[in-house]
Amino acid sequence: MSYQARAGVNANAAIVVTVDPKDYTKEDKPNDLKSIHPLAGIKFQEKLEKNAYKIGEGKIPVQRFLDYCQNKTTTTLGDITPSTKGSWHSADLNAIFPDYLNQSLKEGISKMDQKIKGFAHDDAVLSGVESRTSSPVRILRDENMESFIKGLYPCGEGAGYAGGITSAAMDGMKVAEAILHTEA
Repeated sequence: MSYQARAGVNANAAIVVTVDPKDYTKEDKPNDLKSIHPLAGIKFQEKLEKNAYKIGEGKIPVQRFLDYCQNKTTTTLGDITPSTKGSWHSADLNAIFPDYLNQSLKEGISKMDQKIKGFAHDDAVLSGVESRTSSPVRILRDENMESFIKGLYPCGEGAGYAGGITSAAMDGMKVAEAILHTEA
């Protein structure tokens, strides 16, 4: 996300963690994927957003990266201050996500620091939660890329098989190839 002139005082990046239906059932039924409600992904998003709203007290929750790694609420900011539009509130972002997502985020940010020095700066500010990078619903398809409705081939982001333009294009190509290989 970047404002019009892209002239903000801070760099701005989004960190994406893959979540799939197995993640919706981690706590209650980890091996029962068939009983997952079709809208479980939306419920999972809503849970994350409610957690963020609660710990941010209605504002954007923010935390220094060092504090996030140490599971403690940021009390004072360091060299970097939030440049978001809207009010923000110091919080412990660990309260938003399940432990396995927090672990993935921490590892991912630390790995990015190996490529971009300073990415995992102790004072880097993490803000809120963006839980809507792609469709929370997946239309199931078989090994031939076809749904249970014969002749319907769900693909791309809207069907839950991609997270952006490139991956949607690749998924569309895979589906097109599958259709070409079916007998008419």
